[in-house]
Amino acid sequence: MKIGHILLMILLCFTINACKPEPTNEQVKVSPVIANAVPSLHDENATTVNCQFVLGFDAWEPYQYVDVGGRVAGLDIELVAAVAEQMGCELTYQQGTWVDLLMALKEGEVDILLGASKTESREQFAFFSDPYRMEEFSLYIRKEDTDKAEYKTLTDFISNDSKIGIVGDYVYGPEVSILLDGADTSKYFVNAIMGELNVARLLDGDIDGFLEDSFVGATLLRRKALQDYIVAHGLTIHTGDAYVMFSQKSVSLEQRDTFNEQLQKVKKTEHYQDILDKYSF
Repeated sequence: MKIGHILLMILLCFTINACKPEPTNEQVKVSPVIANAVPSLHDENATTVNCQFVLGFDAWEPYQYVDVGGRVAGLDIELVAAVAEQMGCELTYQQGTWVDLLMALKEGEVDILLGASKTESREQFAFFSDPYRMEEFSLYIRKEDTDKAEYKTLTDFISNDSKIGIVGDYVYGPEVSILLDGADTSKYFVNAIMGELNVARLLDGDIDGFLEDSFVGATLLRRKALQDYIVAHGLTIHTGDAYVMFSQKSVSLEQRDTFNEQLQKVKKTEHYQDILDKYSF
């Protein structure tokens, strides 16, 4: 069944969002909702560190975004807020583009950036935390495609003449890169400018599956109420780990180490897994 009107609605929503006012660099206090959502793990022997961090974020749902109530929210925000609470630190938020925020981090105007990949060039001006979550992509298919649900690998999809949607600027790791570079396999991948377009193409039968960041994919399906039409196949591709970047100009190594200590404690709690599960379904 063709449902091209869904594509039209998606692109219309995208256009409306693009017309919103540009985000400002105004700093805002940590949302009371987020603060209250983090259960205190302090005990009488816990060390209290009085500090304040400016956390820069580039809106990307479900990791970092501003909700309808104007509050800063998201998976990454909640995870790092839990660790900051353990440290006794207060967070304020500054929204901007990733390029501008990187420059602000270099200058010490922003203390923390989230969801970062560790590179040698960035280590010249930033300290990196231990990994706080894993980055992975999931394959999504139409719920009715029971035959494709039995495939075990991307090669199985390709061997059966199935087309897979991808987003042009994403890095999917070496396994997918090999297939994209192959003369006989690259033709089975269809590029899109954004993940929402892959959703519409899958529903219209133009592709047989698409790869999307696991948490982003879950959010797309939930927000558009498409769980009865599209499901996660179960095939996942681990592409790396996500780190917190700290400005070397405004954050000390001692503070970074304290963050890592508290991060390990938080990761052992049920609350950590509860946050991941909250954005997985």
